[in-house]
Amino acid sequence: MAEHILQFHASQPRGRLEKIGLFLRRHRQPIIAIQWLIVFAYAGLVVAPAFLPIPAEDAHLWDNLRLFAQFCFWGLWWPGVMIATVTLGRVWCGLFCPEGFISEWISQFGRGKALPGWLKWSGWPFVAFVATTVYGQLVSVYEYPEAALLVLGGSTVAAIVIGLLYGREKRIWCRYLCPASGVFAVLAKIAPLHYKVDREAWDRYEGQFEPVNCAPLVDVRRMTSASECHSCGRCAGQREAVSLSWRSPFSEILDFNNIAKTPDALTLVYGVLGVATAAFQWTVSPLFLRIKLALADWLVDHEHFALLDNDVPWWLLTHYPEANDTFTWLDGGLILAYLIGGGFLIGSLLLIGPAIASRLLKTAGLNWQRFAIAQAPLAAASVILGLSMLTVSHLKAEHFWLGWLPYFRITLLTLGCSACLWLVFALILRSTANFGQKALALLSMLIPPVLIGGIWTLVFFVW
Repeated sequence: MAEHILQFHASQPRGRLEKIGLFLRRHRQPIIAIQWLIVFAYAGLVVAPAFLPIPAEDAHLWDNLRLFAQFCFWGLWWPGVMIATVTLGRVWCGLFCPEGFISEWISQFGRGKALPGWLKWSGWPFVAFVATTVYGQLVSVYEYPEAALLVLGGSTVAAIVIGLLYGREKRIWCRYLCPASGVFAVLAKIAPLHYKVDREAWDRYEGQFEPVNCAPLVDVRRMTSASECHSCGRCAGQREAVSLSWRSPFSEILDFNNIAKTPDALTLVYGVLGVATAAFQWTVSPLFLRIKLALADWLVDHEHFALLDNDVPWWLLTHYPEANDTFTWLDGGLILAYLIGGGFLIGSLLLIGPAIASRLLKTAGLNWQRFAIAQAPLAAASVILGLSMLTVSHLKAEHFWLGWLPYFRITLLTLGCSACLWLVFALILRSTANFGQKALALLSMLIPPVLIGGIWTLVFFVW
């Protein structure tokens, strides 16, 4: 059938990467089968542990489902997904994510309503990420499967509802509302693998082709960024113009034809480097502890005991008395203030450098948004360091040897800071400003790596 003819000419030599992309397009059915297996495994690891008792002190990962699921989700899954996004693009989204797959699959049975204007607001991924991160800390989502079921299960239910209402075999949830979408979008910008579109080859192609069902609603013909592409391979070989290719990790940010979007910049500085960093380190912060103790003493001295009450529902604040782990209203208020206030403070400090640099250089394309997004390597290192803390806590409990850990952390932090500065230096060199202005701009952009590097140094080597 003509409508099913794909433009894959065997006589044309192709690189190994390009063949991988074509393989993914040709073998959709095995990929769908794998996605169903992931869905069932995901459901089992999310639901079953929530109905099991708290593990005994001598329980291990290999003999307790609660601990095993906790390690899989927070010790392996999230760090692995972030590493994959930075190196391979959004392959998790396109090939493995159970939420995205379910939302797309179920949408074929839905109402297919037109998308309302409010749903397409570009700020939803940032708001959803911050809200999910803060709420997850309040209910201790990393420690308790009941909280994980509430957060992850709630997100999955929301994805299904959106798919039933608006889908039409598309991933509306992933494109507009997924809490992790904004994070994946900024980290994928530095992935060395991407689907390259040859616009000239696309326009001159005159053969037959099968239309592409791009689930995340990307305009493939005009695609120049890896941010929204889910790397599923469905468009590989389309009109002999789309191919899986290598690129410089910094090429997208250095390309002025790629617009540096404000939502991406704000998600990076206030979300990934702001709120997420505060969420990773509040439990070990001596400042947080001192503030808590001082306020608790003041409340006791003045006989205000309501905020010290810990009889709070577990779905609102952590409440597991059988594990001697309960949050008071004071704990909840302080965590909320620390994450939102600390995240806003960190994000605002991180924008000082981009604001100064863009104002000094006064060059088209070198706006504060681009300098903010140039912190993507630093954000990647930071989020991987933060998530790996959960991995380390599990490995310590199992008495694994971790003598390599300080070197790993120093190396990763150094790579993130160095890559950020190299990218900033490359951007500044493209300016037409004089040497003094360039030097001052570079000096101002030292703020992000010094700030984030300083925070992680405190967390790992001082506190």
